[in-house]
Amino acid sequence: MQDILKVEKNTDSIIRLILNDEKSGNSLSDEMISLMSSRLEEISNNEDIKVVVIASTGKIFCAGHNLKEMTEARQNNDEGKSYFANLFQSCSDMMQSIVNCPKPVIAEIDGIATAAGCQLVASCDLAIASDTSSFATPGVNLGLFCSTPMVALSRNVKKKDAMKMLLTGEMIDAEEAKRISLINDYVVSENLSVEVMNLAKKIASKSMKTVNIGKSAFYKQAELSLSDAYRYTSEVMAKNIMNDDAKEGIASFIEKRDPNWD
Repeated sequence: MQDILKVEKNTDSIIRLILNDEKSGNSLSDEMISLMSSRLEEISNNEDIKVVVIASTGKIFCAGHNLKEMTEARQNNDEGKSYFANLFQSCSDMMQSIVNCPKPVIAEIDGIATAAGCQLVASCDLAIASDTSSFATPGVNLGLFCSTPMVALSRNVKKKDAMKMLLTGEMIDAEEAKRISLINDYVVSENLSVEVMNLAKKIASKSMKTVNIGKSAFYKQAELSLSDAYRYTSEVMAKNIMNDDAKEGIASFIEKRDPNWD
């Protein structure tokens, strides 16, 4: 039986979660959401893992929700009402687990990312795409507005850029995705994995205690008022500087040597 979510771990403490269900366009089926949620929970609690990469096989990075499963659910006694409620909540929980994961998560996109697939990209901390990749939130074309993808999208790009994607459902290319900050950068497809892994290795070389503190603080302060954000981050930095890694990092800078995070 095919593993629809492959897991690869290398010697640099970097783990790759690879969507591997080309037949469904790497859709976020019930099984895929469950597997992703379980793997992300395991990764969050594994101190040996420093960085997560989410990639895919085939020409479609992620087509969003599995429309076949959703259509079948309409045959239920309640016409799918409870199924849909559970589906969107479980998917939302999985997306939040990416944000809440203490490890940095990088999306490696080589192909099309639509609807909840675009949401997956926006939920990751960083995103690098191939130059032939494209992105859309096309729910409006199907009579189903991309309301949950909108949450991640609107927290990453400017409001008018987000609204244009949501209201038109049109596909944008990698250049436009970079311009609106949906992705960090794009490269030729042949170099994509190498570029992503180089970025992951660079992050993995840092103090993971510090990276974990910083990621958590970044998202929390973004939801606060200016004064509350400064108050909160001042407390974070005051605690951070008391950590051994901060002492080691500052000492290594003064002594002009590489830090030892062990």
